[in-house]
Amino acid sequence: MLLPDSIHPKHSVYYTGAIVLQAIQRYGTISFADLFVEMRRDNDMSFRLLTITLDWLYLINAAVINDKGEISLCS
Repeated sequence: MLLPDSIHPKHSVYYTGAIVLQAIQRYGTISFADLFVEMRRDNDMSFRLLTITLDWLYLINAAVINDKGEISLCS
């Protein structure tokens, strides 16, 4: 899934990670629901792919979720 050879590249976690990071950077802090609406509208991203992407971004210390459930970039 990270580097797919049998699916379209826009469905890879690397690609979607870049798109999600751009959105978080644009808004600074954003709720999961708002991020999903944004990703769905602009990129037709599925809920599952967004969740996997956010998990990956958290694991590589690129994004973090605060106590209010808002997503932001790691500092």
